[in-house]
Amino acid sequence: MGNDIWRRQEIESPCVKICLIHPTERICTGCFRTLEEIAGWSGMTAEERHAIMAALPDRAPRLIRRRGGHAARLAARGGSDPT
Repeated sequence: MGNDIWRRQEIESPCVKICLIHPTERICTGCFRTLEEIAGWSGMTAEERHAIMAALPDRAPRLIRRRGGHAARLAARGGSDPT
């Protein structure tokens, strides 16, 4: 008996195991889902999951990216980041 018997024909979760909810946007910074979408994922229909998956790429720009760190300091001094 192979592992195929345990496979389910449904959309996999977009979870990337970087779970941190953005304080103002209220979406996960790893997968871009809302808390409600994360909590309800296992009970959703394939159509509901497809709709969420289609919306995720548009949510990414809503998150403010960190602008500090080594690269920002080098840029401020007119240098470039060696990485």
